[in-house]
Amino acid sequence: MQKVIVLNKKEGETPLQALGSFCRKHKEYKDLKMTYAGRLDPMASGLLIILAGEETKNKEKYLRLNKEYNFEILFGFATDTYDILGKVTKSRNVIVKKEILEKIIKNELKNFKGKFVQQYPIYSSKTVGGKQLFKYARDEEEVDIPSRDVEVKSLKLNSVRKVKGEKIRQNIIKRIGKVKGDFRQKDILKIWSKKVTDENYFFIASLTIKCSTGTYVRGIANSIGENIDIPTLAWSIKRTQIGRFKTLKI
Repeated sequence: MQKVIVLNKKEGETPLQALGSFCRKHKEYKDLKMTYAGRLDPMASGLLIILAGEETKNKEKYLRLNKEYNFEILFGFATDTYDILGKVTKSRNVIVKKEILEKIIKNELKNFKGKFVQQYPIYSSKTVGGKQLFKYARDEEEVDIPSRDVEVKSLKLNSVRKVKGEKIRQNIIKRIGKVKGDFRQKDILKIWSKKVTDENYFFIASLTIKCSTGTYVRGIANSIGENIDIPTLAWSIKRTQIGRFKTLKI
């Protein structure tokens, strides 16, 4: 049995659900203490480190490892979670040529390289005063949102594509349908169904980021939009590397 296991967390799963699925398939681990090192949001996929047995004592070491992600940004919508699993807070038709948008994005990415302070998303598991931030948001309670120092080592635009609204809506319905648990799915899907018009087109940009632990990729997706005055969100996020871990072990 391995002490360090690298799983491919599926979109729609929580890390705990991914760990549970692994344990059901690998009964030999049932009597071992196990934990995951580093979270991934339900709508994010990719590498998730699982620690078993005595290796669980070294969790902090794994939490400090740098990460790499491939992610996409949807232009035209912003949500309270900064991804598609949230209620739309802003929407706007983006009427601009693809080439111009590419230049705007490339220019803006310069502001997110190096060390800077990033605020935690209000819909996150960060604890303040013994209560997780997302619970403050759901209870509509005011809270001082903390921030932390992060570092983006590289951030690159790979491509920009145009997608029809009909496909956007169908994609969102399908992907949110994968999520288990209480994430406000019914209310969110109702909002998306009203907001996305079939005849309009929307831009999606593909990017690659290498960053320090604790960096919220969906937070960067949201901040880029705020800076260029276009509503944006993280359309997809896939973690492709954690420290030296790049390939699946089991």
